[in-house]
Amino acid sequence: MPSLKIESVQTFLTQPRGARLVVVKVTTSEPGLYGLGCATFTQRHLAVQAAIDHHIGPFVVGLDPRNIEDIWQGAMVNGYWRNGPVLNNAISGVDMALWDIKGKLAGMPCYQLWGGKCRAAAAVYVHCGGTSPEAVADDARARIEQGFTHIRCQLGGYVGVETGGIVPPPGAPEGAYFDPRERLRRLPPLFDYLRSELGDHVELLNDVHERLAPTDAVWLAKALEPYRLFFLEDILAPEDLEWFENIRNVCATPIAMGELFNHPREITPLVARRLIDFVRVHISQIGGITPALKLAHLCEAFGVRFAWHGPGDVSPVGVAAAAHIDVACRNFGVQEWSFPNQATTDMFPGMPEASNGYVCPNDQPGLGIDFDEQLAAKFPCDRANPTWTVARLPDGTLWRP
Repeated sequence: MPSLKIESVQTFLTQPRGARLVVVKVTTSEPGLYGLGCATFTQRHLAVQAAIDHHIGPFVVGLDPRNIEDIWQGAMVNGYWRNGPVLNNAISGVDMALWDIKGKLAGMPCYQLWGGKCRAAAAVYVHCGGTSPEAVADDARARIEQGFTHIRCQLGGYVGVETGGIVPPPGAPEGAYFDPRERLRRLPPLFDYLRSELGDHVELLNDVHERLAPTDAVWLAKALEPYRLFFLEDILAPEDLEWFENIRNVCATPIAMGELFNHPREITPLVARRLIDFVRVHISQIGGITPALKLAHLCEAFGVRFAWHGPGDVSPVGVAAAAHIDVACRNFGVQEWSFPNQATTDMFPGMPEASNGYVCPNDQPGLGIDFDEQLAAKFPCDRANPTWTVARLPDGTLWRP
């Protein structure tokens, strides 16, 4: 096939359940040959759509889809300013689609393009929660009985269980109010209880979601050390990266970080200095499969594992991309897993499925997933701004979510 060109780039917005998804379809001059990509930035889906439709799409139309590296580099610098969440997600949508096309051209699944499998399947972790330690333990037991051995345990979600007792001052603005000290009071007893109830053979995780002052983050990481977590996630905000050294100096609690990272320079210092144990980036947020593969190999050189972000605000196309990398790269850690509803499963034929604690991509060429455009159109996106991100302290101070 000496001559092959990108003919069109289409953007689809759909919301089969809570999160708004952005799916990209790249068609080529070869009849029937197309690729799918994930560009999901669920809180700013319309901005990503505009970036693709008006900038990234027109830039790549007419180019050879086989030249993935050159296209990625060109799309990143074409607008001069780079490495922001909107642009990165827009580029990711095209980048994943080009890898999908590459696999279809080769007649093999994407993981074969990257050296083949180095594991039969990828372990996943699931979310469990409740408003009491007993409820969390019951939720975890139900998943353990289904074969899952990596459990993320949250007490009352990101805002905790004491929000009902918070009375903001008169005139305070609306927001998701929370008491950051609640985590310091409740998380160590929670994991003490979970270890005593669930035993030592289950891997326990927790997502702090940045809602701590740096000194409190250091204290919490040390306080949780006796309970041997698989990892403690996002204990600091990206703006507080220097504090990871303080955590490393006082405890060996494994740390995962990166969900909000956009720029390589946010990631590389933590990896090179071995201040984190798991990179937790959202693959589309850093620009797609091309930079994710490079990041995985960089991390391997420093003994850092990867655990891609994978809740409901990653489209099944993004989940498939993650699964292919998971089975192909040696320094995989664990894959976050969210259970799809029936509409999502119907909309994305071939999407990966988790069973008995593991996920594995199928053996179809490319990413092995398709997309029902007509069904997607029946689930239009709402346009509401999120409210959970407007996190506030009891006095009304806005805090990073």
